[in-house]
Amino acid sequence: MKKQVAQERFGGYIFLLPALILLGLFLFLPTLLSIYYSFTDYYMLTPQDRSFIGIGNYITLFKDPLFIKSLWNIGKFVIFIMPIQVGTALGLALLVNKKRKGNTFFKIAFFAPVVMSLVVVSVLWLYLLNPTDGLINALLLKVGINAQPFLTSPKQAMFVIIAISAWQGAGYQMLIFLAGLQNIPSEIYEAARIDGANKWEQFRNVTLPMLKPTSVMILTTTLIDAFKLIIQPMVMTQGGPLNSTITPVYYIYRSGFTDRHVGYASAITVIYGGVIIIFSLLQRRVTGGRNND
Repeated sequence: MKKQVAQERFGGYIFLLPALILLGLFLFLPTLLSIYYSFTDYYMLTPQDRSFIGIGNYITLFKDPLFIKSLWNIGKFVIFIMPIQVGTALGLALLVNKKRKGNTFFKIAFFAPVVMSLVVVSVLWLYLLNPTDGLINALLLKVGINAQPFLTSPKQAMFVIIAISAWQGAGYQMLIFLAGLQNIPSEIYEAARIDGANKWEQFRNVTLPMLKPTSVMILTTTLIDAFKLIIQPMVMTQGGPLNSTITPVYYIYRSGFTDRHVGYASAITVIYGGVIIIFSLLQRRVTGGRNND
């Protein structure tokens, strides 16, 4: 019996081995190297000359106004994108959950931006939002509204990116919410109607509580994805104007690959990775992710 159990365990480890190797190569090893490099002055063009400098990179980092600015920008993005994108996704799910003609078309239309490359979406909106000859400003002028600077304005650029990101990502959360809605037994709604509950009371007392597990998962994944914002600012604004759209991930890219200061970029990565973990745990605790009673 012991020999059979040992053989089964060995077989299980063999099946796990490919996944463990990939995790080691692409997750654990880069994490350990980032932590190590963060304590060095590693410069990409002279890797042989790197030396251990202790917490020097971290001291410089917390005095870096551009890093502080990037944290402020990503905080603004997260605060606005969470309710806008998740709320839009829930609204769309409620819309297509009802049996009506054309639902299939609307599901495809709402989900279509998700399957498009973020780079393609960013370039498309870059043309549409051109302040001089873009389609959006042309439409605004038709209805008597002055042309807007959009991505060339430090005050508007981040909010434009928030709107585009919510439009592009809401379709994915919509499908998850839709699956959750369709798993709610119709008998519960029938009982609520018999008790005299109107549509709003059914939504508040039946739909929202029953969607709690789905909502926690969506909120957590949306939060993590929001913290990883890089493509839209990189393609549409290059972090400008006046660094109003630079984010920590984009700053890591610029420090490590443009400026080639790998040690400093690794320090940003370590600190920012810790920030994401802390906020993810806090968000899960606040939304009651520990239990779904």
